[in-house]
Amino acid sequence: MRILIADHDEAYADDLLRAMRKVGAIVDRVVTGSEVNTALMTCSGFDLLILDLNLPRMHGLEVLKRLRARGSRLHVLILSAANSVEERVKALDAGADDYMTKPYSLDELQSRVRTLWRRSLGGSSNQIRFGPMTYDLANRMVLIDDKRVDLTARELRVLEVLLLRANSLVTKDQLVDRLCRWGEEVSDNAVEVYIHRLRKKLSTLPSESSRFVDWDIA
Repeated sequence: MRILIADHDEAYADDLLRAMRKVGAIVDRVVTGSEVNTALMTCSGFDLLILDLNLPRMHGLEVLKRLRARGSRLHVLILSAANSVEERVKALDAGADDYMTKPYSLDELQSRVRTLWRRSLGGSSNQIRFGPMTYDLANRMVLIDDKRVDLTARELRVLEVLLLRANSLVTKDQLVDRLCRWGEEVSDNAVEVYIHRLRKKLSTLPSESSRFVDWDIA
């Protein structure tokens, strides 16, 4: 999962960055509303936006409205000091998926992020199933026939992208977009290595799920 955090408060932002990395996310951060608006228009690799409403240079609600006006289905979690019913209703009606007020519990925040992520993966619980394979979102663990598969953090991120697009063609560019923070680089050769290792580790899948090992990757 790749997350964009838009918050100008350094203390909150630092806590957010640590909390989201604990759930295995790739995290980028912006400070102003104009920066988050530009980032969302130029990068399609984010799976979740954590958005403060009180941003300089463009209010968070305006960022959200522009995002939805472009037809984006990106999940948006609002984190705001504004705790009135009116403010929550405005944000939810504008297209936010969830709303939390500051101060908040990091444990609850992580749980809500996992909830939004499993919706993306088409699941209603923390255990996403694909044939004999189970992906445990809470523990970031993959099981095949109840036997744990030892995956590296990057292999697991590749798997998440493929799960999200299990019936679609996945390009290397799409994989790279979700594997790297800004400033990081992953070569095509590195992506091919991750795919090869993942296929090898999941080669115990029975024939009825073999299509998952033979992903369509361009």
